[in-house]
Amino acid sequence: MAVCDLCGSDVNVTEYQVKPKDEKVNLCETCKTQIESGNLDENHFNCLNDSMWSENPAVKVLSYRLLKQLGRGDLLDMMYLEEDEQAWADYEEEVLKDSNGNILKDGDTVTVIKDLEVKGAGKTVKRGTTVKNIRMCDTPGHISCKVDGIGSIYLKTEFLKKI
Repeated sequence: MAVCDLCGSDVNVTEYQVKPKDEKVNLCETCKTQIESGNLDENHFNCLNDSMWSENPAVKVLSYRLLKQLGRGDLLDMMYLEEDEQAWADYEEEVLKDSNGNILKDGDTVTVIKDLEVKGAGKTVKRGTTVKNIRMCDTPGHISCKVDGIGSIYLKTEFLKKI
């Protein structure tokens, strides 16, 4: 039976990727929900006093990030991370926003707000085109998507409006 690598709970434990690496930790529903929402209950995360000493680098990195988010500099000062672990812990995922400042996530639906020529395809994505199920990608300021009649392309988020 799997237990949460942070708090030790065995209730609804699932794997959670500690980005940008493909390494995963086990998280209970409570920890995962709070981490994904950004609304951390400091009382629940008192468990970080123990998990920060884990030998699993992914658990240490996640503990570091949460302690930083909670403003627990007293505990951060006690932690030791190898140089590569520190770089991993300091990684911040780019937050992509549409033309109106709305945050974009995988699976969102957007509308194109300007005619866009697709380089190399000799086609244009017309203003008003609805694009479903967008994906975040490694190209800064862009999303990956499929457009009917064109196929898979990258679009700049500044020309998109979230629906």
